[in-house]
Amino acid sequence: MATAQLTASSISVSARSLSSFEGLRASNVKFASFKPAGGFALSRRPLRCLVVQAATVVAPKYTSIKPLGDRVLVKIKTVEEKSEGGILLPSSAQTKPQAGEVVAVGEGKSIGKTKLDISVKTGAKVVYSKYAGTEVEFDGSSHLILKEDDIVGILETDDIKDLKPLNDRVFIKVAEAEEKTAGGLLLTEASKEKPSIGTVIVVGPGPLDEEGKRQALSASPGNTVLYSKYAGNDFKGTDGANYIALRASDVMAILS
Repeated sequence: MATAQLTASSISVSARSLSSFEGLRASNVKFASFKPAGGFALSRRPLRCLVVQAATVVAPKYTSIKPLGDRVLVKIKTVEEKSEGGILLPSSAQTKPQAGEVVAVGEGKSIGKTKLDISVKTGAKVVYSKYAGTEVEFDGSSHLILKEDDIVGILETDDIKDLKPLNDRVFIKVAEAEEKTAGGLLLTEASKEKPSIGTVIVVGPGPLDEEGKRQALSASPGNTVLYSKYAGNDFKGTDGANYIALRASDVMAILS
């Protein structure tokens, strides 16, 4: 059987600067001398790979960031490095933050002839969509520039169940998963069906119409609702209950 030997010294990687984020960027990886045994030869064509950086680094010479339009600058809450029991968590097990403090806001947006200011103020503690916005490293801390519409709600206390949803968001207490099958068999945690039913705790003021007026949402606090299974942002309350914040359009039906 033919064998191949590859030494570390035979690999060279192009030394382009990686100091700033430019989306997905290709770099060349060249195998300078790959010599397999067995009498056959391989091409020395360069391979292509992708280099991804998590955040744009703002140089120290810039002392402020001013968001434009309906964008908001949020200082990201520090990731928890320990579990509640004090166990250090590896980076792969640390929960991606979904909360932070508003440090700057844009001038707002216009709908028709109506000028609308940003509804959140500097200093507000907010929860935002998990994959929203652009992350930037600024003044030694992680920040996020995102659209106002990507903000799920305002945190008035440290408990997620006190979330005040914005715009068309609905905040729901998730029903507990079934412990048994229809035949009476106990279910393990892994086999429990993810619930898509819950009770509405509070709703946002509604989306804006073309005249800049709020439209009331069809779901109301106290309603038991059926919602899309994979929609929204999931949270764990200090009471041990599960909560979810999602858009009103993801609520499919009211149960009675």
